Amino acid sequence: MRMKIVIAVVAVIALIVVTYAVRAYYGTVDLGKRRVTVVIEQGDSFGGVADTLVREGVVKSRIMLKLAARLMNIDRKLAPGRYDFTGENSCRTVLDRFARVDFLKIKVTVPEGSPIWKTASILAAAMEFDSAAVRVLERDSAFVAGLGVPGLEGYLYPETYYFPWGWTPEAVVAEMVELYHLQTAGIWPEAAPLGLSRREVIILASIIEAETKVDSERTVIASVYLNRLKQRMKLDADPTVIYGLGGLERPLYRKDLKKETPYNTYVLPGLPPTPINSPGLASIKAALNPDETDFLFFVADNNGGHYFSRTNAEHNRAKERIRSGSKGS
Repeated sequence: MRMKIVIAVVAVIALIVVTYAVRAYYGTVDLGKRRVTVVIEQGDSFGGVADTLVREGVVKSRIMLKLAARLMNIDRKLAPGRYDFTGENSCRTVLDRFARVDFLKIKVTVPEGSPIWKTASILAAAMEFDSAAVRVLERDSAFVAGLGVPGLEGYLYPETYYFPWGWTPEAVVAEMVELYHLQTAGIWPEAAPLGLSRREVIILASIIEAETKVDSERTVIASVYLNRLKQRMKLDADPTVIYGLGGLERPLYRKDLKKETPYNTYVLPGLPPTPINSPGLASIKAALNPDETDFLFFVADNNGGHYFSRTNAEHNRAKERIRSGSKGS
């Protein structure tokens, strides 16, 4: 009889404990629209994180949170990052987020053809660091060499990224350059057109990127510049002049074409010394696989495309047709 009583008492206690545990684990706290931010640094203890979550009202039971984390081995695999909590939360949902490493990630889109100063501004605004930090890294030869590229301009791959909140400029830049390596790993032929080096291919691709957003024109424009290089003609590329003048926010004037900078391809022969932006994969492939043409000139047609010409006389007639058409429209 006594044994039955003991068993009954134990069963009741067990039921109470299980009920408490279930309620403590699944029971929710509604933060409503209030947001609680918990920043976990490398080396932070789970106990300290649990204290913060209970103190801020994200969960009710510190004991259950720690016990469940221990049983699930989450307390030993706590990933640093910023975790934002709002609405309804429980020990279960909180631990699930920690297990999935579901910390705050910042969406950052770097458009194709962005020069480094524009890229630095985009990154700084999104990631909350100084844009000058990216330009400092640009001049850090040891850092750049460690990334396996000749410079940062041209190699900060244009893409939409989801960077973890709190990442340093070094980590962000390294991730972008790594994506460049991944995207271009299988595209390099044994010999590029005119024997261009990989660096020179990226320089040419950046000019192509700046000249057109029409995919079908990229390989044609590539052929124009390669034809001019082959004939030892100056490239006469407006985008390089603009880059050398710091990125003009106005039309390019005739007098600008005479200003001496390392990027003025109206004055200096050959390719400019560095890329003038970070080109997308389509422009890089166009530089490696140009069309076979006799074109040496092209001019914008006011509709987003270009007229291509073989001789300077054809080129001048094309420009005159464009001028006449714009006046009559």
